[in-house]
Amino acid sequence: MRKQKIYIETTLFNYYFDTERDAHIPTVALFKEIAAGKYEAFTSDYVTEELEKAPAEKREKMISLINEYDISVLEKSDEAEKIADLYVVAGIIPAKYQLDGIHIAIASINEFDMIVSLNFKHIVKHKTIIGTAAINTLNGYKSINIFSPMEVTDYESDRI
Repeated sequence: MRKQKIYIETTLFNYYFDTERDAHIPTVALFKEIAAGKYEAFTSDYVTEELEKAPAEKREKMISLINEYDISVLEKSDEAEKIADLYVVAGIIPAKYQLDGIHIAIASINEFDMIVSLNFKHIVKHKTIIGTAAINTLNGYKSINIFSPMEVTDYESDRI
């Protein structure tokens, strides 16, 4: 059986270390499932640039997850930026948060099985899922599944 290809969005790197957040445990579970070979994980230069803006101690820890879990880093993409612009023009993603659209677009153009995020404001949101699917279809791309780690992991809080 083929491993599912997933795009790891910026929020997951943060939640991995934020033990006070509700989604910490399923986020760690997702990374453990990546390590166990359940998923082929990707992120992008867009994510690493966002991580670079974090305070030094946290930044180094978050970036180290990329190597620790063998997450492939995709280069920036003009094509993804153009699709993200379409999301903005259509009113799906606010212009101020175009980067959230870029995450969705880069996962879409690379034909990943899903993007996993904890950004419930602009990414893991019904309007975004429906709207980006429509834009993708109109532009020759398949829709992308968008989930939180709680929806894709087999975690149980007593096992982490």
